Amino acid sequence: MGVEIFKVGFGYDVHRLVEGETLILGGVTVPYERGLLGYSDGDVLAHAIIDAILGALGKGDIGRYFPDSDPVYRGADSLMLLKRIVNLARDEGFTVNNLDATVVAEKPKLMQHVDEIREKLSSALGVAVHLVNVKATTTETLGFCGREEGIAAYAVVSLVPAAQEGARA
Repeated sequence: MGVEIFKVGFGYDVHRLVEGETLILGGVTVPYERGLLGYSDGDVLAHAIIDAILGALGKGDIGRYFPDSDPVYRGADSLMLLKRIVNLARDEGFTVNNLDATVVAEKPKLMQHVDEIREKLSSALGVAVHLVNVKATTTETLGFCGREEGIAAYAVVSLVPAAQEGARA
C-alpha cells in the first residue's frame, strides 16, 4: 500500500427558496427577498463543500454528522459545521488543498458577493483565498433553479496530507 498523495471529493446540495428566510451563501448574507429553507441556516454552498470533504475522506455525507433529526443543528451556522469537518479531515491526517465551487441560481445575481464568499470560505477552510474559487451561473430559466424555486451548489475539494500544507501558500 502506497502513501496517499492527495484525495478529491465532490459535493452537491440544493435547497428551496422561500419567503421569510435569510439567504446565506458561503457564510455571507446575500440581500434578497427570499432565503433558503434548511434545517440549519440553509447555506447550500457550505453544505456542498462539507459533502465534498467528506467524500474525499470516504466518510459519508453531511447527514451522518449533522442529522436533521437532532435539534442541536436547528438553525446552525453552516460555516461552523464546515470548520468541524475541516477539523475531522485534520484528525484523519489531511488538510484542504483547494476548492472549486459553483452556485446555480437564476436570481439573485451573485457576482458582487463572490469575493466576500471566497474570503469567508478561505478562513473556514484554513487556506489562502487564491485557493478558493467560487463561480455563479444560471440555468437560462430551465429547471427548478431557472424557475427560481431553489438554489443548487456543486463543490470539488482536494485534500493533501497535513505534512504538505506548507506547499499551499
